[in-house]
Amino acid sequence: MSVGAWEPENQQEGDAPESIDRAQLERFIHALQQGDQLRESLSLADQGASALMRLPATQWLQESESWQDDQLWELIRFFTLAEAQLPGWDGGPESPVIPLAKTLRRRKAPLSREQLLWIREHSDNRYLPYGPL
Repeated sequence: MSVGAWEPENQQEGDAPESIDRAQLERFIHALQQGDQLRESLSLADQGASALMRLPATQWLQESESWQDDQLWELIRFFTLAEAQLPGWDGGPESPVIPLAKTLRRRKAPLSREQLLWIREHSDNRYLPYGPL
């Protein structure tokens, strides 16, 4: 009898993007301008991009450097709503909201009280916006 360790299956190749598609993030922001109901505003392909929720924080921190503060807030809004509304978009402690909010803090432009309340109102993720303690 041998004793081994169970290891979860790796994601299939192609499930997780290697880089962040800026055009796709711009489509996410545009979808928010159409209203808060993302299922109605996003294409099926964009709805299927849930692997973005599990990209490393370092990748999001790097990407966020090329975005303006107001665009980062729109992305925070998008990912907050996506986690609540779209199947498979659960981010938990790996949510992109966390590194995006961190970028704003580093820029001395932290989320306002109203923004923090908005996130709490629209999300059940206890880690948002600042991550695990």
